[in-house]
Formats: sequence, C-alpha cells, structure tokens
Amino acid sequence: MDEQLKHRILMVSDFFYPNFGGVENHIYYLSQCLLKLGHKVVVMTHAYGKRSGVRYMTGGLKVYYVPWKPFLMQNTLPTFYGTLPITRTILIREKISLVHGHQAFSTLCHEVLMHARTMGYKVVFTDHSLYGFADAGSIHMNKVLQFTLADVTRAICVSHTSKENTVLRSGLPPEKVFVIPNAVDTAVFKPAPERLSYDEIVIVVISRLVYRKGADLLVEVIPEVCRLYPNVRFLVGGDGPKRVRLEEMREKHSLQDRVEMLGAVPHAKVRSVLISGHIFLNSSLTEAFCIAILEAASCGLLTVSTRVGGVPEVLPEDMIVLAKPDPVDMVQAIQKAISMLPEIDPQNMHLRMKKLYSWHDVAKRTEIVYDRALRCPNHNLLERLSRYLICGALAGKLFCLVMIIDFLLWHLLQLLQPAADIERVPDIILPQGQHGEESGDLLAHSISRLQILRRSLI
Repeated sequence: MDEQLKHRILMVSDFFYPNFGGVENHIYYLSQCLLKLGHKVVVMTHAYGKRSGVRYMTGGLKVYYVPWKPFLMQNTLPTFYGTLPITRTILIREKISLVHGHQAFSTLCHEVLMHARTMGYKVVFTDHSLYGFADAGSIHMNKVLQFTLADVTRAICVSHTSKENTVLRSGLPPEKVFVIPNAVDTAVFKPAPERLSYDEIVIVVISRLVYRKGADLLVEVIPEVCRLYPNVRFLVGGDGPKRVRLEEMREKHSLQDRVEMLGAVPHAKVRSVLISGHIFLNSSLTEAFCIAILEAASCGLLTVSTRVGGVPEVLPEDMIVLAKPDPVDMVQAIQKAISMLPEIDPQNMHLRMKKLYSWHDVAKRTEIVYDRALRCPNHNLLERLSRYLICGALAGKLFCLVMIIDFLLWHLLQLLQPAADIERVPDIILPQGQHGEESGDLLAHSISRLQILRRSLI
C-alpha cells in the first residue's frame, strides 16, 4: 500500500478491554486487522481501575487510558469540553487523519467526535445497538445521537435493520450510512474434536441477565422445556440483576440438577462452555446483530433465537430457528431445534462460518468507508452550524451554541499551547506477514521499544 493511502485512525469508545462485550471485541479485532493492512491505529478510552496512561497490546496496538473514571454503566461523566485538551493533544501527537467513534451509549465517543469535527478532522461513527422511540431514555438518547451525527462524515451500522433504525432516529441521509456486519474469530471458536452424544441434550445460554436480553423469557421457557424433555439440561452463563429471578425459578421447580448457573464467564472460557452444548439459546428483546450467535455457530451449535432487530440477517435458515419473543413460540422453536440436531454437522457449520464471516473482510470494507470519508470536502464553521440548526426549534440553537463555545475553546488552546509545541510520537512499524517464534521475538522487541518511548515521551 502506498504511504499516502495509509490511514492514521483513532478509535474512541468508553467500552474497551479489560471490559468484555461485543463493542470491545469489535474495536479490538477491527484494529488488529487494520494494523495488518498497514494502517496506524490508536485506541482512546477511559481508565479502568489502576489501568491508566498508555498501554500496548498485541501487534503494537497503542491504547490511551485517559484519567477519566466511569460514572455510570462504564460511561464517563458528560463534561462537553473537559476532554478537549487531551483529545487535541492525542490527535496532534499521533498525527491522526481520521477519528472513528463506537457506540451511541458512549459519552466519551460523542465528546471526542465533537472536538474532532471542530478541529477539522473527518469522523466515522459505528452504531452497535437498536433504540426505541417512545420511552424517555430513548427520546433523550436519540436527540444526543442527532447532535453527534448532524456533522458526522460517514456512519456504519452492523445490520440493515440497524441502519433503518439509525437513519430514523438521527435524520442522517441514508447514502451516508454503510452496513458492515460484525464477524467472529473462527480460529478461536472451533467445534469440539468429537461429536457430542445425544443421550443428554445441553442447551447453552450466555448473556447478560438483564431485561433487554430477555432474561424474563428464560424464566418461563426453561421449566416448560425441562417438563417436555427429561434429557435436556441448561447451562446459563452470565450475570446481572435478573439472575435472582432465574435462581428463584430453579428453586421453585426443583431444577438444581438440570439448570447450572455459571455466573459471569470470562471471554477466554466462552468456547469451552459453548462446545459442551448442542443448542445455543438467545432470548434478546432487541438486538442489532448479536456476535454471541456467530460464536455459537462457529462452535457448531444450532441456534434458537428471538426474531428481533438484525438477528434474522445473521445466519442462514438451516443454521438458526427463529421465534417470536413469546414463551410458547420459543418452546416450540426449541422443540423444532431438538428434532433437527441429528442433521447438524458441527465441523461443516464451522467451515461455512469461516467463509461467511471474517474480520479481515470487515477491515477491508471499513477501509473503503475511510477512503470515502477522507475524500469529502471540508466545511467552515458557518456551514457546519447550519446542519445543527435544523435539529429542532430549541435543540438546534442549543447545539449551535455548544459548537461555537467548543470552537472558541479550541482557538484558546491553540494560543496557550500551539500545535508546533506538541511533540509528535515517532511511528514504530512492526514487520507484517511474519509468524511463529521469529514474529514473537520481533513483537517482544518492538513492545520493549514502545515502552521505552512511552517513558520518555509521556
């Protein structure tokens, strides 16, 4: 790839390792694949406990854990302008050319995208979730999203359903929104070497035990399935406020020996739980895509899921049984799945998943979005303010005021600390296409060099 075509990308979100989830995995795997394509990728997130400052991950991925503590649900406290100085410093030090924000829940993402647009950077936003339109929380979130996307360069959604939802909520022109699905690391999520016996059917549930993930549906579905099939056993992995209801259900129906509560399952152990089952059960009430379904299918499990959001787009019809988010319909879907089990070949399913979903394919498609974003013309402040003004009679004027203040604070910072006074970080390019022990030695050597640079520059 020619030097002028390489991108220097800043990934921004409140959600990143050591926290685990779909967004965290997406950012990590996408970043690693972009690094392999020759781009520079830097991640910016908030501090996690004692994890603060600059850290380095596999492949030389640099992560800024800025000293902002989470306020609620791993989100930082909204400050509007508090993150401007450190955002500006990172953008200049790392010579960033494009900013990529993830997840509408992330306050850090919204603030950094706002500052980046003020400074003239092109920005891309990826929406990972679906939202409603009626409740107070959704109305508030949709207005915040409308503010962020009013001046975004390009947007990415993980499913066509998610794209429709985002366009309706934000008023963003559909031609600015691209659909790039999630993927799965098929090298990690592999089926068990030997096919499991069907003498005992094991149904696996791995999910956060919250209302949105349909934990209340499980409370009604599990006892009925256990009543119909004496040879069925459930493995329930995950934690959350609804775990108490599942524990009560298990006690009430005396299912302690047939429903095993695993608690929170570390991501490194998810495969070991999946390969011990025959069927994966997803009971979500709303879902933009659901990476967990991909992981289960890659491990050779037949999936039973609620027909919500972007779930019908995830797998072919012969690899998933869909049901309404209703206990009776879900029980019938599980019955159908049990009857289909003898026809399922886990190894063949895994090979199909390798062809269907690849993080390298996701990275190449994202690279095309970056190329188009960087070709977009620049706009002055007045042109940008006109986009915010149409966001509402009152909200539009408020958004304009926020952006004008941000613009003035940016110029004040330029006076107090000119960009020329901010030292640029030298790039260290890791060798590409090398594997095995030699690659490991090179990586260890490069990481040690990076740590020395961190101590001298940060």
